[in-house]
Amino acid sequence: MTGKPFKIVSPVPGAAELYDLGRGPETTGQRVQRLQAEARLLAREEIERLDRDLRRLADQARAVAEGGDAYPAGIRELAGRIGVDTAQRAEILRALLDRAP
Repeated sequence: MTGKPFKIVSPVPGAAELYDLGRGPETTGQRVQRLQAEARLLAREEIERLDRDLRRLADQARAVAEGGDAYPAGIRELAGRIGVDTAQRAEILRALLDRAP
């Protein structure tokens, strides 16, 4: 009797978690620890994304501030202040993130 031939399946996008069947089920405490660690990782990713966005915004604001007469004077001044303030806040955010466990 001939069965269906095996088919190679492409990997699922993203990381797949392997579970050791000999390990037994998680206790409630283990599950809480695992979920807390996952939440901290997700929070860190979000903070890093915020850091990148702040730096990008600061660069864009500086570009407007240095854009010359193409931009109205009041807008150039405001953009200059936004660029400096945003860059400083991004530095503070990065320093806090670097100190976080």
